Amino acid sequence: MIWFIIVTALAIAGWYWYEDRWDRSLFTASPGHICTNMQASQANQWLLDHPETQVLDVRSLEEFANGALPAAVNISIGDPRFDEKVASLARERPVLVYCAGGYRSRKAVAKLKDLGFKNIQHIHRGYMSWRASGGSNARD
Repeated sequence: MIWFIIVTALAIAGWYWYEDRWDRSLFTASPGHICTNMQASQANQWLLDHPETQVLDVRSLEEFANGALPAAVNISIGDPRFDEKVASLARERPVLVYCAGGYRSRKAVAKLKDLGFKNIQHIHRGYMSWRASGGSNARD
């Protein structure tokens, strides 16, 4: 039992170390570009302050059907045509991206940066943290 606890604790600590390193490299601004990793409560305020924001849900269609942020567009990061579909979004307008827990949306942030999006906002810990913070569901 103690070995299970030790291994679990090491796995969790390893993930947080990896995530921190990934975040420091991923969420960096460059001239003319913004890329922010925000808490769900900050995302709530961001959407109120920036109604022009495009909300991108990169979860599966099944996950999206069970609840999503208001006005979200679903383009799954697992879709082979993800880059092509995301190209239909305006690169000059802010985009708020999320998934269920933050892993897939981090992958999407990297793609959005490569595609030339100027203002990328990301919800840390994703939809689960949005709901836990009291964020409204598009289907509520």
